[in-house]
Amino acid sequence: MNLTGNTVLVTGATAGIGLAITEALLTQGNTVLAVGRNTQLLEHLAQPTLIPIACDLSDATQLHALVHTVTTEYPQCNMVVNNAGVQYNYELPTTSACAPRIERELMLNLEVPITLTAYLLPVLMQQSTAAIINITSALAIAPKRSAAVYCATKAGLKSFTKSLTYQLSHTNVQVFEVVPPLVDTGMTRKNKGKKISPEALVKEMLQGLKNDRPVIHIGKAKLLKVLHRISPGLVERIMRNN
Repeated sequence: MNLTGNTVLVTGATAGIGLAITEALLTQGNTVLAVGRNTQLLEHLAQPTLIPIACDLSDATQLHALVHTVTTEYPQCNMVVNNAGVQYNYELPTTSACAPRIERELMLNLEVPITLTAYLLPVLMQQSTAAIINITSALAIAPKRSAAVYCATKAGLKSFTKSLTYQLSHTNVQVFEVVPPLVDTGMTRKNKGKKISPEALVKEMLQGLKNDRPVIHIGKAKLLKVLHRISPGLVERIMRNN
């Protein structure tokens, strides 16, 4: 796909993977609708081709307001990157009052990208070319013990992405899944494993988009995919306590 001259909505654009995606797309001549909760961080991103949109995606009213803004003010939007997400590490039997964490993970990681995609599809389908890019996780392939809900949401998003690919196969909208390994972001600060930088991830991601690869495994996620085909039990033992 062509990565120049697009109008791209990026969720979670103020930090981590989302920020790296935003910066890379700007350098390639795109207009970015940068969505984030932190208005101060959004202001720091200000550039002529960057449009900051403050939105708490976990708030249904704000999510609908975002959709209204895009459909009425930026009807040329032809790409959506569903990147925003959250991970909490806890074990259900030993964590009291975990309901708010469960609700937030389900909302941000699964319900929001599905809802946003559904509401923006009419706009995307009006363009000559369009794309939906969903950021999942290697943990959608093999989950870890300490993040049961997060892993479930990413597995759900992976399944949704594949089904959406089937539904849109005869339209102008391409669907992509990006499968990162452990990435060095604020969310993974306490993880001790070897991490890839957001910039390195985005470099591989953009190359995969240019080559029209529907599923783009990044870094060690490529090896994980192969090993899981050969010996799923081994991979699950490795990832269980990762």
